[in-house]
Amino acid sequence: MSVTIGEAARASGVSAKMIRYYEETGLLGAAERTASGYRVYGEADLHALRFVRRARDLGFSMAEIADLLALWRDRERASAAVKGLALAHVGDLRRRIRELEAMARTLETLAERCCGDGRPDCPILDDLAGEG
Repeated sequence: MSVTIGEAARASGVSAKMIRYYEETGLLGAAERTASGYRVYGEADLHALRFVRRARDLGFSMAEIADLLALWRDRERASAAVKGLALAHVGDLRRRIRELEAMARTLETLAERCCGDGRPDCPILDDLAGEG
């Protein structure tokens, strides 16, 4: 079975533009080509695209996805390596959540200090300008 890039995009949930990008960056191998030069994808390619899509949905970086793909393809891998990558990513996500929560608290505080009326003075803009 082989499908065109448009069919691969629909089947995997990855846009054709991103499929081409993943090939250009080496995340995915170059697609087979028809005699007329069109890209065609097989079942293994679709599995890899779905894998990448799910990993992106979970917030993994492109470098992390490359590492995960290599582990996925390596049938001799140790699951400890996969678990290590996943737990490192969880730690990064938790750090980013803390940072986002701190940003939200700061903005809430600034918004509480802003009168929100017709006057031009605004603690939010003052803070952003470094005047707060």
